[in-house]
Amino acid sequence: MIIAERKPLEEIRNMLAGYKRILVVGCGTCVTICWAGGEKEVGILSSQLRLASSKDGSELSIMEAVVERQCEKEMVIEELGDKAPGVEAILSLGCGAGVQTMAELFEEKPVLPALNTTFIGMPEKEGLWVEMCGACGDCFLDRTGGICPVVRCAKGLLNGPCGGTRKGGKCEIDPDKDCAWVLIYHRLERQGRLDLMRKYYEPKNYRAVKRPGKIEALEA
Repeated sequence: MIIAERKPLEEIRNMLAGYKRILVVGCGTCVTICWAGGEKEVGILSSQLRLASSKDGSELSIMEAVVERQCEKEMVIEELGDKAPGVEAILSLGCGAGVQTMAELFEEKPVLPALNTTFIGMPEKEGLWVEMCGACGDCFLDRTGGICPVVRCAKGLLNGPCGGTRKGGKCEIDPDKDCAWVLIYHRLERQGRLDLMRKYYEPKNYRAVKRPGKIEALEA
């Protein structure tokens, strides 16, 4: 899932400077799960903006909405088609894809990001998400026991641990973090596939993902 976190309130207020009628839009999928952009977060941010504007004597009218998935045009049009015309700017609590989708649909209005999109990850426990995938376009997991060294190794090494691996299998850059290659070794050992550790892998080809990316599904 896509993980994001909210920008500081003052940064958001600076983006909104000069606008008196705004629409604050949340997203009901990834950023709701990571507590950054769901209905609750839309309400909290809207209340903070109203309070701040009343304190400094500025006028700010806020409408609130939550789209199930901001990155899908049909849902955005269905949910916001009658709300967007009445505002001067749209403040998105969605990932970067959601912001850009709405910006394309409502070209005559500024669509502003209230979140910073950080990574693709998984929930480790309640309230904690860990980066698992860099979306590199050239998946390496078949050779590393399903553990991605591109993002889980601090140096992105593809051929085993560096010389700074600490006692107890910890990373030299972050002593609280497990060395990804120690984890990979133990995983492959349990699977009887340690022979993969003896192979040399060429440096990562980051050209595998062309920017901007585009994938067209093939017909069955």
